[in-house]
Amino acid sequence: MPSCTATESETFNMPYKPEIAVVSNPEELSLRAAEEFIQRSEESIREKGYFTAALSGGSTPKELYRLLADNRCNNRVTWERVNLFWSDERCVPPGHIKSNYRMVRELLIDKVPIPKGNVYRMPAELGDHARAAREYTQTLKTFFHLKAGEFPRFDLILLGMGDDGHTASLFPHTPALDDTGGLVSANYVEKLGEYRLTLTVPLIKRAAHIIFLISGESKAAVLRDVVEGTYQPYRLPSQFIRPENGRLLYLTDRMAASKLTGG
Repeated sequence: MPSCTATESETFNMPYKPEIAVVSNPEELSLRAAEEFIQRSEESIREKGYFTAALSGGSTPKELYRLLADNRCNNRVTWERVNLFWSDERCVPPGHIKSNYRMVRELLIDKVPIPKGNVYRMPAELGDHARAAREYTQTLKTFFHLKAGEFPRFDLILLGMGDDGHTASLFPHTPALDDTGGLVSANYVEKLGEYRLTLTVPLIKRAAHIIFLISGESKAAVLRDVVEGTYQPYRLPSQFIRPENGRLLYLTDRMAASKLTGG
């Protein structure tokens, strides 16, 4: 049985140049991501007594959540000191098949000893999307004890990247990209014909650690464009994610990294 430890990965830097770690396959990606989660939680709990993470939906992190729930890993996490939030959510009830919360709950939350009060889902089922964004904003303000105009600093934010360069629910040329003062935006995505709730760019950029999880050949071209291409963040919103005082890691398998210089 494999341990909850990734094998050595290849790490190199690029032009804005986030840190990029390339592992051999999706399984190794999940192992490395689990190790990052565990290490970041240990550091934060040791330094201040608790850990905050904003989780991502999508297909790539599913195996990470399964792994964290497995005995190989969950015994290494002090779950009673862990606080879970979400980077974005579809505007569906929490039990809906498309709910990011439901996915994390089924794969992770229901299987580890995390207190229910430490789980802060987005109230995306509210028909008034702006109200839902305000309610989650207030949740963040209360938890992080924020004053007017302040942003929270998450210990870790996990992100994915779509084939169009979106991350969280920050889609190309959508209104949320211009939200420079808010914490949570109700973002209308015209090509999907629906609203999504999403953390804003300035909030994400203030995290201590931001990790993109990227897997598969279908992501190779967009990853190359985001990391090495011309800076066009309204076309490729992932380019907006440049930490102000934190670490940015692109954790990718070899297929996704195949078009990068040195990949």
